[in-house]
Amino acid sequence: MKNLVLSICMVLFFSCKEKKATEVTLSVNEIVDKSIEVSGGERYETSKICFKFRGLEYVSEEGGKTQKRSFFSDSINYIDIKRDSNFQRFVNDTPVIISDSLASLYSNSINSVHYFAQLPYHLNDAAAKKEFLKEEVVKNKSYYLVKVTFDENGGGVDFEDNYLYWINKKTFKIDYLAYDFHVNGGGVRFRKAYNERFVNGIRFADYENYKPKNESATLMQMSDLFEKNQLELLSKIDIKNIEVNQEI
Repeated sequence: MKNLVLSICMVLFFSCKEKKATEVTLSVNEIVDKSIEVSGGERYETSKICFKFRGLEYVSEEGGKTQKRSFFSDSINYIDIKRDSNFQRFVNDTPVIISDSLASLYSNSINSVHYFAQLPYHLNDAAAKKEFLKEEVVKNKSYYLVKVTFDENGGGVDFEDNYLYWINKKTFKIDYLAYDFHVNGGGVRFRKAYNERFVNGIRFADYENYKPKNESATLMQMSDLFEKNQLELLSKIDIKNIEVNQEI
């Protein structure tokens, strides 16, 4: 009997040891790279992406190096173009001069819309600093929890904001994200992806946008509050009329 127990213990020991040896620990860069790969991969770099958001037309070209926004107001056609760190506004096809503060505001707004519409692609932007925090279970699914912050140089006017991404361990898709912000009194938000669809090989999703019922809630509490139904639905963030075409 003693020998049998010893044998069982030895089998369990080597089984656990073998399991640990075969487990693969992914770095945060590998997690994000896999997420980008399953969501579009190289197509992000070679596609012209067009969509409509809240009545405005958006266009991304050259892997996001050129970002555009166009709209009509009082029968006047506005076109805003952000190319790297430069911004130009056209009014009825004529370039106009605007203040540096407005140029920064418009440029940041355009970049923000393209950033979220094309997640997770821009998580590998040069200014993004990624950190793996932990593995976490949300709604009975396992996730890699990744934190992203930004360098002041290239991180935009909101570089101090912090972002969390829940990347599904099985699919490597972003199912949830959260962020804090410091303008207009500050706060935190939590987003749940829905209405996933692929357009010419690139994944897009809409989001339910939540805020905590308790205004003192922190960024790291958001998934727990979501599980406990302690978040309030603020809005739905939908992108429409998506077109993806290979650039020549």
